Formats: sequence, C-alpha cells, structure tokens
Amino acid sequence: MDPEISLMFQSASPLGIPECHVGAELSPLYDRHPLPGDRVQIETTWAARRQQEPWLFDGAKFRLHSIKQEGGILVFRLGLTSYKDFVGTNLAGRVEQLRRQGHEDFGNSQAYLADPLGVGAMLHTADDRFVFLRRSLCVGEAPGKVDVPGGHPEPLVVTGDTTSQGPIRHQDLPGELVVKELFSSVLREIQDEVNLPPSSLSCPVLLGIARNETSGGGASAEFYVRCSLTSEEVQCNYAVGGPEAQESTSIIFVTRENVLTMEQSGDLWKELCPSGKGAIKLYTGMMGQHP
Repeated sequence: MDPEISLMFQSASPLGIPECHVGAELSPLYDRHPLPGDRVQIETTWAARRQQEPWLFDGAKFRLHSIKQEGGILVFRLGLTSYKDFVGTNLAGRVEQLRRQGHEDFGNSQAYLADPLGVGAMLHTADDRFVFLRRSLCVGEAPGKVDVPGGHPEPLVVTGDTTSQGPIRHQDLPGELVVKELFSSVLREIQDEVNLPPSSLSCPVLLGIARNETSGGGASAEFYVRCSLTSEEVQCNYAVGGPEAQESTSIIFVTRENVLTMEQSGDLWKELCPSGKGAIKLYTGMMGQHP
C-alpha cells in the first residue's frame, strides 16, 4: 500500500453501495475532542495560513468519526467541524503530536483532529476513460497535483439555509438528508469542476472510504459515476468552464486499462494527490475485474 493512503472501508460488492443502503447518524459525541488551549493554536495557524493564501475561507463540514454496519446498511457516524479546524489540526505542524496524544488518551489517533469528510469520484466516460484534473496553485490542499473531481458535502446545504451565519446544530441535520447530500455533493462537484450536465451522470455508488495519511488521516468517501459523454465531449464542456473552473488548470483522461495498472507502471501515480490514489485503489480493488 502506498504510504500516503490507507483504506478505512471497502465495499464488499463489486457493484458498489447505492444511496438506499447508506445511513447517517449525527451526534456531538462524534465531534473532535478539544484540548486545553488548542483554540488559540488553531486561530494562530489559521491566521498565518490566510495571510499566505487569502482566498481560503472557513465553513462548516461533516466530521467522520466512524462507520458501522447495521442490518445491511452502512451507517456514517458524523459530527460537525470546520475548515478552519482542519487547517489548525490535520494540516498543522503538530498533527503527529495530536495523533499520538489521541491514541494515548482515547485509543483513537483521530480524537483531536477535525477530520472533515471529503468526497471524490471515479468518473468513467462513454469511451472507457477516467477523468482526472490538474489542481491549480490556488487551492488549500495539494496544489499542482492531479486528482479526481471532488470536494466536501456541506451541512449548510442540508439545513437549506446557505446564508446563515449562526451555529449549525446536530439535531437540525436529519440522517436521510445528510445521506442525500453525501451522494448529491459528489455530483455537484463534478458539475462545478468539469462543467457536465446532470443528465449525463449516473447515480453514484459508494466504493469505500480512504484516509489521507499526509493530512493526519483525514477521510474521503470515494464514488463511481458513469458519464454518457465521450472524453472529447467532456473536454469541450470543461473548456467552457464551470463555477469552480479556477480550482484546476487542465483535464486528463486515462484509459481504464491504464488506471488498473497505474500504481505499478505509471509516472502519473507519482503526481496524484492522496485522495486520487485512494479512489483508484478502491476502484481497482472492487470493480477492476468487472468492466
């Protein structure tokens, strides 16, 4: 296994897990454990990062605490966190210290980390190619690296009030709506980053969950999505640009055959950010033998 990633969960089905077989449980018990004085360190880290990269902005995120299988349903146990806390814990220089202390105090290396849940997509075109994006230099993580389309599910979308400045409460986030946002968010990221029409995209299926070991083990749910357009048609749409076109500088198409052998033989693997590597590992381990 590549040391930049680890697999937290992989679907046992080669067809992936559909939305109807996923649940979500929201609770303050699944929030990050605070440490005395660490709010000051988080604010200091955030201020320094914002000075270097003023385009970064804070926002509420879901925190993945753990998962459980319950009557054929995969349940995400989720708390709430923020991008600021992510920068101040997972991306901070003290991240390994926090992981060691979490393990000592709770038997859980992630206990003191923000761990916002990300999403990513293995996007498969009609002519048997997968879509990757070269990240711009003006992104918070892995600038200049190659990645799959992706981002984060948004608690504010679930509440239906994207302009609210007040705190979001766990009880305001029904599990069924959180699951809907989890699956919808990956389609939204594809539409915004690649500029593809919703009608061209299949319903996502969950491949599994990968951890990024270069950012303190933060987790990303990786999905498989079919696109009814060819790579040439996708290229044309991408060239027009979508709402988040500034997040990438170019689009890359890789044949399915080359995706399956990328880790062993491709120089592109070295250019992938960990979320992209995790998505490929989950896809090849599950669907690699099933065209």
